Amino acid sequence: MSAPLTCAPELPGWDHAVTGKVRELYVPAGQDAASATEVLVVATDRISAFDHTLQPGIPDKGRLLTGISLFWFEQLADLVPHHVLSATDVPAAVRGRALRCRGLSMVPLECIARGYLTGSGLADYRAGGAVGGHVLPTGLGEASRLDPAIFTPSTKAEQGDHDENITVAEARDRLGAELVDQLEELTLAVYERARTIAAERGILLADTKLEFGHSRTDGALTLGDEVLTPDSSRFWSADQYEQGRTPPSLDKQYVRDWLTSAASGWDKGSAAAPPELPAEVVEQTRQRYVEAYERLTGQEF
Repeated sequence: MSAPLTCAPELPGWDHAVTGKVRELYVPAGQDAASATEVLVVATDRISAFDHTLQPGIPDKGRLLTGISLFWFEQLADLVPHHVLSATDVPAAVRGRALRCRGLSMVPLECIARGYLTGSGLADYRAGGAVGGHVLPTGLGEASRLDPAIFTPSTKAEQGDHDENITVAEARDRLGAELVDQLEELTLAVYERARTIAAERGILLADTKLEFGHSRTDGALTLGDEVLTPDSSRFWSADQYEQGRTPPSLDKQYVRDWLTSAASGWDKGSAAAPPELPAEVVEQTRQRYVEAYERLTGQEF
């Protein structure tokens, strides 16, 4: 187990350009982040929840996220182009947690596919019987399966702000029907492929969030960021699934649950920063990410 990387390292030949919740973005020295056709994406060991970056980091998390993303990019390559150029032609200091990628002009939309009702989707359903503009049958509850899965976009907020669930119609109004229809088709195709592969490994893919951008070289709509990781998806153990309750997860829901429990002593609605994660929560979170990696990829971490 390595010490957590939580800050942007200095990398010869690369200029640090953008800090995200988890990732650091670099561009070739002297180039502009808004126009660079090639970038370096470094996954740190930071973890975020409820729009806060938490302390401390989760050891090896960036390596686990990178490995899981690489597995999925390979599985999905025939469905949609992805941004990865190389996982090996990167600075030695960040090898294993860095990807050399195509520069993308990102679409300002979080593309969410839901195959089970939970989280903010369940909250929206309980409030109005619909999620993302999709009117759903009555009588659904926690962990109800959705067949077919549904596309429910959200706004892409700046760091520290909160993403907002919107309807598909609202997304079309903002970005145009042609683009949003294409995003919906790709998002659901990716989800259904991933749902099948995960199920073969005893994992239910409850939902996932994808991000797309247009390549700065040829304009092609391209799958970017990370894909189908425990940060961007809900993974449930299939053998413990029961409609009406949330199954044990292999993702960062464990951290969300601790933060909202009496044990943390934190009020999510307050302006106070969340408390530091206890060592046990850090270790349990790491174990869940390792299990997700090993079950999905079939490789020992």
